[in-house]
Amino acid sequence: MGGGKKKRTLTQMAKAQESRQRETKRLKMERERRLSRSESKAARIIPPDPRDKNVIKQLQSMKVITPYTVASRFNLLLSVAKDFLEDLYRQGVITYVSGGRNLKIYKPSER
Repeated sequence: MGGGKKKRTLTQMAKAQESRQRETKRLKMERERRLSRSESKAARIIPPDPRDKNVIKQLQSMKVITPYTVASRFNLLLSVAKDFLEDLYRQGVITYVSGGRNLKIYKPSER
């Protein structure tokens, strides 16, 4: 009863091939975008060297140092910036001013 499948015309086959090519190109671009995003995220996890002169000079030029300002200045995640500030505080580069559980405010130490 059913019979066989009808044969496509040349234009239908050409259109189908073009759409497959567009789809593979789109998937390739999407994969590349995803890889570039993961590379930029990796850069945001590594804090700068706390003993670097340029880093200390930038921190000394700031009046108030908060995790948000450090994260935005050095392109870090907020949690990484908080840990970075704790290290700087232990080394004596910055001094603790005030703050609560959620936000800590520091200032450059007078050296």
